[in-house]
Amino acid sequence: MSTAGIIFSNIHDSNLPELTRMRTMGSVPFGCRYRLIDFALSNMVNSNIFDINVITHYNYHSLMDHIGSGKDWDLARRSGGVKLLPPFISAYDNGPNMQYSTRLEALKSISNAISQFTDDYVVLSDCDIICNIDLNEVIRDHIANTADITVVVKRMYLTQESARSNVLFEADESGRITDVYTNPSNFSGYADVCLNISVISRRYLQSFVLDAIAHNYTSLTHDIMARSLKTRNYRIYKYDGYFASVSSFADYFSHSMELIRDREAHNALFGNRNRPIYTKIRNSPPTYYAEGSCVRNSLIADGCRIDGEVENSILFRGVKIGKNSRIKNSILFQDTFVGENVTLNCVVSDKNVVIRDGRTLSGHESLPYYINKGKLL
Repeated sequence: MSTAGIIFSNIHDSNLPELTRMRTMGSVPFGCRYRLIDFALSNMVNSNIFDINVITHYNYHSLMDHIGSGKDWDLARRSGGVKLLPPFISAYDNGPNMQYSTRLEALKSISNAISQFTDDYVVLSDCDIICNIDLNEVIRDHIANTADITVVVKRMYLTQESARSNVLFEADESGRITDVYTNPSNFSGYADVCLNISVISRRYLQSFVLDAIAHNYTSLTHDIMARSLKTRNYRIYKYDGYFASVSSFADYFSHSMELIRDREAHNALFGNRNRPIYTKIRNSPPTYYAEGSCVRNSLIADGCRIDGEVENSILFRGVKIGKNSRIKNSILFQDTFVGENVTLNCVVSDKNVVIRDGRTLSGHESLPYYINKGKLL
């Protein structure tokens, strides 16, 4: 039994426009030193999946730079490894100027690559879900039940507002899916929420991708699953561990802050020695804490210099904090420079931002103040 992986790097870019103007969702920084795609890649590598295909669409330069040869995930291999599949890979995969916005359209865009798969099973994963999951258990459950598709879900309570941004599944006692609800507008209560991770038999994947091309289907849930619920064995796998879904900028900020405030959430992601989260390694010097500086309850990456005060914040590599500056409840991306006598609260600064002396900037936890990449304030 062998398994390949497919990761969708661009599908949810529109949910996070502030951070995806110049990058894919997969390359959005998270948790001090990681990118969102690190969780999908690490989940697969930790489950012995070493043939991984990353579907790209646009703005994938930073993704290419981050993944490189894949050696930091043990994916620099002669056979298998990690491959980035850009759009329009051949004239036969797409119509003229076709752009995809769904998983099925993305799969259609790499139909030629999928036709050459030889693995028995394929794991599909988005980049908007942050979790540390053992995919081997999902694959074993898929095989034991001879399923066509197994979807990873989590049982949770949803308000009407949160239900509108999720796909919900209804299943019988055995776990077989009986109904699918995509972004329901009038639902509230407990439901099995899709985590955008699924296992599919390779032959069935190849079959329905060709069928979708022939019939111009565009949605995996509407056009494939909903049409075949009675004839195909679609199943759910219930996951009970920690996960976070990044469906908005406010979600991104709150889940980032959760790593600081909730030790259990942090340990669920990064505390499992058998399933570490890998990322690109940089040979940065240790962070320098100047005399008189103060850091409380924060995540600080390598290569920073702190002369001021940092509290309840996340600093990525190479951030500089000037004297008498106070950084609170904020996220500063790589190489952000903060001058002296600066006050920041609920601020998210993108890479290479310069904040000059004496500035005071503040947002709110529900609406953080965002500073564009390379901005001089």
